[in-house]
Amino acid sequence: MHTQLHTTLGGDVESFGHMLRQHRTAAGLSLRDLAVLVRFQYSHISQVERGERRPTQAMADACERALAAGGVLVAAYLREQSGDTDMRRRTVLQAMGALAAAPTVDRVVGLEALRHGLGAAVNVEHDEWTDIVAAYGRSYYQQPQSQVMDQLGRDMAVLQHQIAVDRGDRRLLLLQAAGRLSVIIALGLVASGQVMVARRWWQTAQRVADESGDPDTQVLVRAWDVVNGCYDGRPAGQVVLLSSEVLPLLRGQATAATCGLLAGRAQSLSLAGRHAEAISTVEQLGSRVDQLPAAVVDDVESLWGWPEHRLRHTESWVYTHAGNYRRAEQAQDRALTLYPASQTRLRTQVQLHQAAALIRSGHVPDGLRLAADLLDGLPAEQHNEIVRSVARQVAAAVPEAERSRPLYDDLLSQVRH
Repeated sequence: MHTQLHTTLGGDVESFGHMLRQHRTAAGLSLRDLAVLVRFQYSHISQVERGERRPTQAMADACERALAAGGVLVAAYLREQSGDTDMRRRTVLQAMGALAAAPTVDRVVGLEALRHGLGAAVNVEHDEWTDIVAAYGRSYYQQPQSQVMDQLGRDMAVLQHQIAVDRGDRRLLLLQAAGRLSVIIALGLVASGQVMVARRWWQTAQRVADESGDPDTQVLVRAWDVVNGCYDGRPAGQVVLLSSEVLPLLRGQATAATCGLLAGRAQSLSLAGRHAEAISTVEQLGSRVDQLPAAVVDDVESLWGWPEHRLRHTESWVYTHAGNYRRAEQAQDRALTLYPASQTRLRTQVQLHQAAALIRSGHVPDGLRLAADLLDGLPAEQHNEIVRSVARQVAAAVPEAERSRPLYDDLLSQVRH
């Protein structure tokens, strides 16, 4: 019976959905009967048969086995996939060509659009955006912030256009890339003091991540939002609440994103004065870091990795705020040993923790002098709002009775907006 169907239907002209219906009815099966055999919902199968939903490779294989279709259903699926790929390639080429030719488009954007179009013509299956996101993760620490933001704005213009025109499976990968690149934009805005605009980007990053359906991207954008909430002037309680809302998404997995969330939560708990909870959270973080794949821990030069120095940085913050200066000093020494040369700002932040610890332990002049020397020694291009925020925490640690010192006024003059 199935051989006759293959001959009469003409496999080269029939859609997968139509052929599936023909083989199902020829086998005397209802939608519900087939659903039991292939373990897909009958409503899903019905939508595929009517052409309202795309089949997947798993469905094609399952239906092929259940209906003993002699390879016809798998061939129809592959044929449709090939047609979808050709159409997607043509769509991307046309869209990129139109973007590149638009008179108001920046010349670099136009050239980049053309390059993406050529890449789609050569190999539509290769997702270049994965490589681009990885490259931005490295350049975030290694290149001047203004340079990173300028190029990122151009790349996002191209990516936005691709998302708008690609309605196929690749769109989800594009949305993942957009969510992660939006994090870098928001980080750059926070660092430059543009907090209100950064808030909009955090919200956009979360919507894009949710649209992508990728759990790790959803956690990642929220984790960085929590971390930056410790620097952008938001009330500590508000940041703690945000971290609490994300905790159910962790699902016990050890990833850079989950470690980032726990780090931000520990820091925000410290700012809220909830030191016992902050210490408990940083201990959970240490356990989670021990479970990370080696590739994530060894990725010391990228925003997307989670090396040991980030754990020690978080411990330095938490134990300094909690008044456990022995543990803070241990974490600080380890962090300063581990930090690569490219991350001068982060090294300075840990050293500012040392200054705060000195002040809180009663060595006010020494702490103020250390903080002032650190800020003086930091190159001008390395000064940003995050460093100034940590320095303001140093100033806040100075008791009221000690604030008449000239060193205190000097520090305040360096950290004002």
